[in-house]
Amino acid sequence: MTIDNHFILSVIHLILVVPLFLYVGFKRADTPNWLYLALLSIGFVIFIYHSYKLVLRLQNKSPIWVNAIHIAIIAPLLVYIGYHKKQTPRSAYEIILLLGFSAAGYHLFSLVKQLDTHPDSFIS
Repeated sequence: MTIDNHFILSVIHLILVVPLFLYVGFKRADTPNWLYLALLSIGFVIFIYHSYKLVLRLQNKSPIWVNAIHIAIIAPLLVYIGYHKKQTPRSAYEIILLLGFSAAGYHLFSLVKQLDTHPDSFIS
């Protein structure tokens, strides 16, 4: 059984990222204070990591859309929510909900597509 990086990345997003985004989006100002610090930190890490990956992809002339979305939308939103904490406007919570549902759909689709493309790789 061979599992590629895209499969692992999709599973991580489905297990960690989607529940985090949905939890924060639904809880809004009832989000625990420690989670705001986590969002702030995760936002900075995402920005740095995807900026680095964007430069590498530009040098290799590879597609950059995933990195650009993380740099332009996801990282700033997490930093914004983490910084403003309980005073975060409702619109930011709705955007993180939207991103959570979008990530769920995208990564579920990606997993199904991988299973359809390589069905024998996932059967023991």
